Amino acid sequence: MKKYFAELIGTLTLVFMGCGTAMIVGCDAASGGGYILTALAFGLAVMAMAYCVGNISGGHFNTAVTLAMLMRKKISGKDAVMYWIFQIIGAFIGIILLAIIFGAGKIEDMTGGFGSNGLAGVNGSAAAGLLVEIILTFIFLMAIQGVTSEKFQHGSFAGLIIGLTLTLVHIFGIGFTGTSVNPGRSIAPAVWAAITGNAEPLRSLWVFIVGPLVGAAIAALVYPRLEEN
Repeated sequence: MKKYFAELIGTLTLVFMGCGTAMIVGCDAASGGGYILTALAFGLAVMAMAYCVGNISGGHFNTAVTLAMLMRKKISGKDAVMYWIFQIIGAFIGIILLAIIFGAGKIEDMTGGFGSNGLAGVNGSAAAGLLVEIILTFIFLMAIQGVTSEKFQHGSFAGLIIGLTLTLVHIFGIGFTGTSVNPGRSIAPAVWAAITGNAEPLRSLWVFIVGPLVGAAIAALVYPRLEEN
């Protein structure tokens, strides 16, 4: 159970810090400071948790990462299902904590939806948003597989590189979709926003589930072919 709770803690921290920062500063391209701060918050949260509890669970904190590791046979089917469950629970706890803090403090949510993802940056185009999420998740998963490869040892730098890569894809993707690359991170704020009266994020949620999963699956198929002698 320790590895499942490690995934819960890691995903909770990712959502709490990343979505929380977005809620405070906003994450649209027009406000450059908030844009960069949000990207850094997600990347630094993953980096911190990778070094904190990553050695216990492998440091997925992301349902798409778990899918790729399942496809690569790095994790069992039972563990994958439990990881997904605990990741999503962690994401919801993170959002609920933010809802309590923002509600008690009367702080304005600059995103209007608990840091949920959306298609405003692609003029509401689900196809464009889907493509962005597939590409960004592919890049993120290729980096993860490369830096954790048993063939090419990167030692203690893995967490740093993974965190910086997540920051990179957020810097590019926030202006388009808010950047998901992680279905669990997207499900919790969209559902909670709907519960509290804003159903808009829920309408495009499928994009942020399908896109990252497809991108992760493609990366899981491509990387091993590149690594072969």
